[in-house]
Amino acid sequence: MGPAGSGKSTYCATIMTHCQAAGRKVHLVNLDPAAEHFEYEPTIDIRELITLEDVMEELDYGPNGGLIYCLEFLLNNVDWLEEEIGTYDDDYLIFDCPGQIELYTHFPIMKRLCETLNRLNMNVCGVYCLESQFIEDKSKYFSGVLSAMSAMVNLEIPHINDDEDDGDNEDDAETAAQKKRRRQRRRRRMMEKAMSDRELERYLEPDPLLIAEDAETLMNEEEQSPMSLKFQALNQAIVHLIDDYSMVRFIPLNITDEDSVEYVLSHVDNSMQYGEDLEPKEPEDSAE
Repeated sequence: MGPAGSGKSTYCATIMTHCQAAGRKVHLVNLDPAAEHFEYEPTIDIRELITLEDVMEELDYGPNGGLIYCLEFLLNNVDWLEEEIGTYDDDYLIFDCPGQIELYTHFPIMKRLCETLNRLNMNVCGVYCLESQFIEDKSKYFSGVLSAMSAMVNLEIPHINDDEDDGDNEDDAETAAQKKRRRQRRRRRMMEKAMSDRELERYLEPDPLLIAEDAETLMNEEEQSPMSLKFQALNQAIVHLIDDYSMVRFIPLNITDEDSVEYVLSHVDNSMQYGEDLEPKEPEDSAE
């Protein structure tokens, strides 16, 4: 889960590839009724039950309202999901979720879905993806921290936050927006190299003083006004909120580095105790 464009589908495809290479039985579950392209074909797909396009056409909803309607429709017909999952209850399921952040922070939809999975005796871990370029803008970074914290509080499940970097692979067919994002990632890596380990750690384990320092710099550059004083008070409130909860920490993920992928996956496995209740596999008979 995570905001739109944060690399959720890329994360799912990376973990799918890694698990299959390790011989783990893994399946992709698509919960995005507006999804179009997948690197791996979903084993379970909400679009077989309902699609955003149909909802927008038949009910005249906008994309946001239509997406919420689709997820609520899924919960009202959760027996469909239970039946689909029943065949794979001993396998590793990766849920690729929509990018509408309100589903995790404001509405109880995803929480009810997690409760349904727990009722089916499935161990659940949430993975919140945040793209590494967020570090370039402290305000944007802390908005990601707050949304991650809100999702953790709302969902009440084991939770991993990952700071994702998808490398610097060039593609002649990539769009202007993709090229821009690639340049931003390159700048981020250059900035990261210039950072000391201690400075980078302030972003991986969010240091609320970062936003306070940024606000103080702006205050020194500009004349103080009633509006700027209000923003200063807001920044201080955000600092105290993050510091009081002290819940969010990011695990760096480089999808081009197998060790990095394994490191993140090991945290996910550990958080939901994956494999502890699996029956040992009998060795296959060797060919005579």
